[in-house]
Amino acid sequence: MAGFERGEMLVMAATVGLVGLAGAAHALAAGPLLSFLACTLALAGVAHVIAEATDQLGNHLSPSATGLVQSAVGSLPELFVCIFALQAGLVSVVQASLIGSILANALLVLGLAFVVGGWRHGVLVFNDRTPRMIASLLLLAVSALVLPTLANELHLPAAAHEQPLAVVCAVVLLAVFAIMTKAMLEQGQRAVPSEAHARAHAWSLGASIAVLLVCAGVAVLVSDWFVEALEPAIDTLGLSQTFAGLVVVAIAGNAIENVVGIRLAAAGKAELAISVMLTSALQVAVVIVPVLVLVSFGMGGSAFTLVIPPILAAALFLSVMVVTVVTVDGEADMVDGAALIGLYIVIATIFWWG
Repeated sequence: MAGFERGEMLVMAATVGLVGLAGAAHALAAGPLLSFLACTLALAGVAHVIAEATDQLGNHLSPSATGLVQSAVGSLPELFVCIFALQAGLVSVVQASLIGSILANALLVLGLAFVVGGWRHGVLVFNDRTPRMIASLLLLAVSALVLPTLANELHLPAAAHEQPLAVVCAVVLLAVFAIMTKAMLEQGQRAVPSEAHARAHAWSLGASIAVLLVCAGVAVLVSDWFVEALEPAIDTLGLSQTFAGLVVVAIAGNAIENVVGIRLAAAGKAELAISVMLTSALQVAVVIVPVLVLVSFGMGGSAFTLVIPPILAAALFLSVMVVTVVTVDGEADMVDGAALIGLYIVIATIFWWG
């Protein structure tokens, strides 16, 4: 442990304690709310340590390679939660949580970042190239959800082939993501700049890899416990599955990344804040969603297709359009942030009743 600073050791110890608490709540069949809360905190802790280890790995890799690892590893807890939820037949929760992750990052957290940053620095100015690229890919991903939904609602012939259509869309999204990754590697770029997680010292390569491997295994266990506690907790709270996935699960799964983005905006680093939050939304849209489609197709059970409730499709499309309008000019202020937060509250309220 000599390579870790005191603060990092305390965070890891706290995460181990939270995982132990979640495991005890699961083993002792504690109340649904206690188990759900313990698992939520444990997942947040594991996600934080994964993010730390990924950034430390960047000290031993090129920036572009670090961005690739960050894309592949950073979303592991959320991916495992969705896989176990699909196995439990909670398809509506998975759909809502994935869309909720996109909306939470693109509307709520980005809006909070603009409000905080605008309050402290006035008008935030940033390079519009990255937001424009991310917005175009988000629009592609949204189209892959909206068009199958329209085909189903309009009773087109394609509606009878939901799963093959979903597989085609998933392959297209992953292919586009691969092309984007190749371009980033050739240009020496990464999805989230290293300044977003500046570190005062470096871990050894072995320590970074070891922490990532341990966290990946722990994420599998805690995700399984989380899903087992999810449905009883939803019933106890009297929430609909859609609202729970759209708001509760989505915000809990992105808590650490959210704090990072808001802190960067408060420091006046608007470009880095936007990169962190919109890249997180993009990873869900063009990586996690298509991977889940292919995984569900391969494992049988509850099929995960891209046909979603029309109101979710409309909310997602309008949200991405609003984010594009707000960020395309390279400037943002408190008013822009308030508009994004307001739209998120309206969408969440619509699903409060189911």
